[in-house]
Amino acid sequence: MKHSKQMSESIRLGIVLAVAGGFMDAYSYMCRDGVFANAQTGNMLLLGIHLSQKEWGVAAHYFFPVMAFAIGIALAEVIRYKSNEEGLFHWRQFSVLVEAIVLMGVSFISQDMNTLANSLTSFACGIQVESFRKIHGNGIATTMCIGNLRSATQNLTDFLRTKKSSCLQKSLLYYGVILCFVVGAIIGNKFVNLMKERAILICSAILFVAFIMMFVDREKQEHEKI
Repeated sequence: MKHSKQMSESIRLGIVLAVAGGFMDAYSYMCRDGVFANAQTGNMLLLGIHLSQKEWGVAAHYFFPVMAFAIGIALAEVIRYKSNEEGLFHWRQFSVLVEAIVLMGVSFISQDMNTLANSLTSFACGIQVESFRKIHGNGIATTMCIGNLRSATQNLTDFLRTKKSSCLQKSLLYYGVILCFVVGAIIGNKFVNLMKERAILICSAILFVAFIMMFVDREKQEHEKI
């Protein structure tokens, strides 16, 4: 598998982002009334169930995070359109910075405002899922697992059928990202037990690490051009 030349597609950055993705979902679910930060399919399912039961207030807990997720995707696109490749930050790097700052703000929102906290967390997830779509040229999500599981299993069966090492490498990459997501969820739950709503500060710190990593990757990329 060739090393990625795009600083936003490196394996090490994908690992960090996948851990952050799992952390956010565990945080919102365990600490903020059972709402998913990333898994909007689950939120939509619960939205439909509570709408059918005419539980309008409960339904709103799931509706607003879904809308915030969509707004996060839109903002990431706006950042991409408005970005200047010669500027201080790459547009994806700026997206990570915004995401980290938003999550830092979430840590100061009290438990009686969980809908706002979940909406902001989902907003951050929307930014991430739109900004980082690939690792080593392979379409991979760092905030959800269903697509990764499909691709991992497809490549594994292709390897068993064709014996092509590239298929095995891709399969392991997808399964590895899923594992990192699960590890992030484990870490997130542990910190929720220790820090309650402040636990999301750890995820914010993880994203700041990703932000710094992208500076390093950019310097390497520019050095290779010389």
